Amino acid sequence: MKKEENNFFERVYEVARLIPYGRVTSYGAIAKYLGAARSARMVGWAMNASGSQEEEVPAHRVVNRKGMLSGKHHFEGTNLMQQLLENENVKVEDNQVVDFENIFWDPLKELN
Repeated sequence: MKKEENNFFERVYEVARLIPYGRVTSYGAIAKYLGAARSARMVGWAMNASGSQEEEVPAHRVVNRKGMLSGKHHFEGTNLMQQLLENENVKVEDNQVVDFENIFWDPLKELN
């Protein structure tokens, strides 16, 4: 992994660790917050690699811009991402976060 990419991933993990329990954000919202609005896909790659981090990264709280659990196949088990969210009282139906707009956490608004 290139040094710049590694630094970007670290910054993604720092933001992801701030997502409150019971809330979700999107790949794009994290990318925008980091000043890299067109890098949502790279945020996704960071989430895929987050399991190797010493300090836990709540990757299950990061979904696509429509609230879909698009990264679910990167979690062990069939429905682990959904189960982790439901453990935090986040309702999920048909691989989509219910009431997405109300539990959406926007780092641009929350961290500035």
